[in-house]
Amino acid sequence: MMADIEFLCPPALAGKIPEPAPAAKFLPDWFRNLEREMGMKDAHGLPGLTVRACLPVADVMAQGWIIPTPYDIWTQPDPATGAIQFQWASDAAFQPIDMHHPGQLGAPNPPFENAMPLKLMNPWRVKVPPGWSATFLHPVNHFELPFMAFGGTVDCDALDVPVNVPFFWTGQTPGIRLSAGSPMVQVIPFERAAQARAGTARAETAQEAEDRATNLNRKHTEESVYAREWRRRHERG
Repeated sequence: MMADIEFLCPPALAGKIPEPAPAAKFLPDWFRNLEREMGMKDAHGLPGLTVRACLPVADVMAQGWIIPTPYDIWTQPDPATGAIQFQWASDAAFQPIDMHHPGQLGAPNPPFENAMPLKLMNPWRVKVPPGWSATFLHPVNHFELPFMAFGGTVDCDALDVPVNVPFFWTGQTPGIRLSAGSPMVQVIPFERAAQARAGTARAETAQEAEDRATNLNRKHTEESVYAREWRRRHERG
């Protein structure tokens, strides 16, 4: 029986580029370095907490896997025009960035009138069990990264080639380095049959409205109630 997800690279690259790993191993420094408490009380008398204590934020950042940037990539200005140029080591086994034609996104019309779409070349093919797909996202809440990736969902049980990563470069200054091993894309596998396909929108019943009010009060006045009673992420059937 195969693993839930496998990442396959060409044999010549094995051991020579950073490997994908669970997203929890890539939590950014801005998040890791935050203290859990602010050193003050909130409006309800409980300890004032930072986003470091927010389990929904931590859980989504740890969901799935991260495929890392394979090589150092850095920018420098063109001596003649000042335009940003991308550089990487001359001995890289492949070109880690390619270009898209701006017209593919509707340039020069908003919101892409001043944007140059690029593509990070991903050496890793994603293999999942039959009936599974994977969603490819900009690494969630990695605001420190100097680019913004497009999201997409791919039926990786059928596709036998790597999924590349379209992106916009958001770095505002020359001389920015995106180091090998930096998060490139977050991969979240899911079973297609398990997706909710029908939904409704309605007003709450009187009991549901009462439950909402009760739980909102508990959320603001009971410490750690979410972690104790409302978090089910790590349950196993």
